[in-house]
Amino acid sequence: MNNPKIKITVRDFGTMTAELYPDKAPNTVKNFLSLIERDFFSGMIFHRVIRGFMIQGGGFDEGFKQKKADAIKGEFIANGFIQNDLRHTRGVLSMARTSDPDSASSQFFIMHKDSPHLDAQYAGFGKVIEGLEIIDLIANVKTGRLGWYDDVPKTPVVIEKIEVVEE
Repeated sequence: MNNPKIKITVRDFGTMTAELYPDKAPNTVKNFLSLIERDFFSGMIFHRVIRGFMIQGGGFDEGFKQKKADAIKGEFIANGFIQNDLRHTRGVLSMARTSDPDSASSQFFIMHKDSPHLDAQYAGFGKVIEGLEIIDLIANVKTGRLGWYDDVPKTPVVIEKIEVVEE
């Protein structure tokens, strides 16, 4: 089976291409692809940006209105899913969640730097293979407090579109 490839277009920043790994997290990849198919991510923002750690998006629009999707079972080792040995290294895509291991839905994060403390605790499901410099650009925007978060970009970092470019 080929690994699907997606393109993430971020307004004023450029594009990243990522490869998804259904062999590591099959239901997570299936869920992410179904959200892409529904155009769920267009107009969403990267609402958490922590330089040296990660950028997170897929939960809020530009007006900081939350957009929700159904939760899925967390496919990571600490949740009994032993086949997902993907490490949280630079460029890896992973699912955000609450303290509930089965609360991941649409919010995802992309690693800015290696973060081994997340390994086996979150469902990594892909990796940026082109456009790592876009992660660096986003990671360096000015941030401040908004709502629950201390690390919201002062100027919205908008996902124009996420599309499948190779199945």
